[in-house]
Amino acid sequence: MRATRLLAAAALLAALLAVSAAAAKLDLDEVDDSEVLEALLAVDDEEEAAPPGAGAGGGGGAEAVRRTQSMVLVLDNDNAARAVRDHPELLLLGYAPWCERSAKLMPRFAEAAAALRAMGSAVAFAKLDGERFPKAASAVGVNGFPSVLLFVNGTEHAYTGLHTKDAIVTWVRKKTGTPVIRLESKDSAEEFLKKGQTFALGLFKNYEGAGHEEFVKAATAENEVQFVETNDRNVAKILFPGIASEEQFLGLVKSEPEKFEKFDGAFEEKEILQFVELNKFPLITAFTDLNSAKVYSSPIKLQVFTFAEAYDFEDLESIVQEVARGFKTKIMFIYVDTAEENLAKPFLTLYGLEGDKPTVTAFDTSKGTKYLLEADINEKNLKEFSLSLLDGTLPPYFRSEPVPQEKGLVEKVVGRTFDSSVLQSPHNVLLEAHAPWCVDCEAISKNIEKLAKHFSGLDNLKFARIDASVNEHPKLQYWDYVLLFTI
Repeated sequence: MRATRLLAAAALLAALLAVSAAAAKLDLDEVDDSEVLEALLAVDDEEEAAPPGAGAGGGGGAEAVRRTQSMVLVLDNDNAARAVRDHPELLLLGYAPWCERSAKLMPRFAEAAAALRAMGSAVAFAKLDGERFPKAASAVGVNGFPSVLLFVNGTEHAYTGLHTKDAIVTWVRKKTGTPVIRLESKDSAEEFLKKGQTFALGLFKNYEGAGHEEFVKAATAENEVQFVETNDRNVAKILFPGIASEEQFLGLVKSEPEKFEKFDGAFEEKEILQFVELNKFPLITAFTDLNSAKVYSSPIKLQVFTFAEAYDFEDLESIVQEVARGFKTKIMFIYVDTAEENLAKPFLTLYGLEGDKPTVTAFDTSKGTKYLLEADINEKNLKEFSLSLLDGTLPPYFRSEPVPQEKGLVEKVVGRTFDSSVLQSPHNVLLEAHAPWCVDCEAISKNIEKLAKHFSGLDNLKFARIDASVNEHPKLQYWDYVLLFTI
C-alpha cells in the first residue's frame, strides 16, 4: 500500500509545480496559500511518517501535519459524515491514489480551491481517499473516482462539468449564491478580461426589469459559463466592443478568433440558456479527456471530426475553421490528435481505420449514424460534406473489408458487396454472419460448409459468409446467426 502511495506522490509532483505557478498568478499570500495547495495535493502518508507517540511537542513533522489539516480536512471513516454536517459549505474531492483521472484532476481542483480562497469564499475544502476509506466514501456519496462534491447545508451537489479551474470556480460560486458577477468600473472590467474565460455579458439599466430577472435565472441554471452584468455602457464596451445603443443587451465572449456572439432572441430563461449552450464551444473544439463528456452530450447533434497529428492539422486548421464558420450552432467541428491514441483509436476503430493520415468523419448522435469523407480534404469537399450532413442526404458509412477476388463454395461477402451478392442476387442466399473469435460461430461454420457441399448441385441456392466484426450493413445487426434471403 505504501509503495502505491509513493508512486502516486511521484505522479503528482509535476502537477504541484503547475499549481504553484497558478497560485502565483492569483497573487495569493505566499505562505498560507502554498500550504493550502500542498495540502490538497499531498498523499495521505504524513501521519504514517510521524514518529510513534509524537504529541503536541512531537517535532516539526507532526506540527506540519496539524497545520495542514487545519486548512484542508482529510476525511476518513470517523469524521466524514461529521464534516459534512458541521460545515455549511464544503467542497470535497474524492479520489484514489492509483486513479490516473484523479491525478489529472487534483491540480485543477487545487487551483480552484486557491482561487475561491482568494475571492474570500467561505467554502471549506476537504479530500477523501475513497479506496482507503470506502465506508466514508459511501457515506458522503463518493461513488467513483474522481468525484467532486459540494455540500451546501448538508445538501449534496455533484459536479459533472469540465475538469478545469475556471469551470469548477464558476460552478461553486453559483451553487453558493453568486450566480452573476457585477462589474461597475472600467478597471474591474479590464481585470476580469485578463482571466481569458468564456462568459455571458448582460447590460441592464439599474439591474431591473423582466429581462434582468430571466438573465439571473439563466445564470443560476447554467453551471459552466460565468455570467457578468453591468449597468454602464462604457464598461460593457470594454467587454463586448460591438455594443450599440441597446437599452438591454446580452452577448457571449470567448477566447478564440470568433470571440463575440450577440444574442438576438427573447429575454427568457430558456432562450438564453439555449443561446449559451449552442455558442459556448469554439469554432473547432480540441477533443480531450477533460471535455469528452461535454462533446458527447452537446445539444449540437451533428458533429464533424478531423483526425490528424498536430503538425498535419496546422495545414488543415484554416480550412476547417472557414467551413465551421458557416455552420455555427448547427454542426460542431472537433479536432482529435491521433498521437493521443486513447482519444483517437476508439473512434477510428469504428471505421476500421488506422489513423495514419488525416481523416474527416462525422456523427449524427441523435441517430447513431456515422459518415466518412472519402474525398481529399479541402475547403470545397469539406463544405459539401457538411452541407449534405446537415440536409440529411449524406450516405452513411459502413465498414468493409476489401472486395474479395475469388469465390469459393461458401462465398465471402463484405460490406461493399452485401447488396450485389445478397440483396440483389438472382439466387436464394443462405448467409452466415460470424466473428472469428466467436466460439459458437465455429460449429455453425462447419455445418454451413457441409450444407454447401451437400446442396452444391442446386442452381437457385448459394451459401455465403460475412465477418460481421469488420463489415457493416443496415441489414446486418450482429453475428452468430444464419439468414435465408429468398428471391
